[in-house]
Amino acid sequence: MEGRCWKFGDDVNTDEIVPARYLSLTDEKELAGHCMEGTDPEFVRKAGSGDIIVGGRNFGCGSSREHAPLAIRAFGIQCVVARSFARIFFRNAVNIGLPILECPEAAGDAQTGDVLTVDPARGVIVNRTRDKSYRFPPFSPEVQAVIDAGGLIPFTRKKLRL
Repeated sequence: MEGRCWKFGDDVNTDEIVPARYLSLTDEKELAGHCMEGTDPEFVRKAGSGDIIVGGRNFGCGSSREHAPLAIRAFGIQCVVARSFARIFFRNAVNIGLPILECPEAAGDAQTGDVLTVDPARGVIVNRTRDKSYRFPPFSPEVQAVIDAGGLIPFTRKKLRL
């Protein structure tokens, strides 16, 4: 994966990712139109499909709504890199097949506009703009299989051959 970085700070909560007033939306494309609106109302006009979100500590904290990672994925963000993630956000992201990677060093150094190359299987992030490489622990084979399948439901269907 390679994309342009959009940097956010610590404690970005699910209401900032998708404000609560949009929770009645069920269409992922409509949710995508409000991605990161609570923290940057211009995000969807500035960012593009294939970009990468970089966060600080505790990214995705707050309520346990699945809308937040769904909006990120539906917008076309390839992955989220952060210093750390709220546990329920991490699980919700994996469940829908959104790669989220904890790499404190990469998250700390990256700036909006930097170009990042991410290799989840090898556990490597390269900041092409700053000419720096960072390592992180790759997902377990089980988690990677769920992400590769596109989420828990497609993974389960494949396992059960439905």
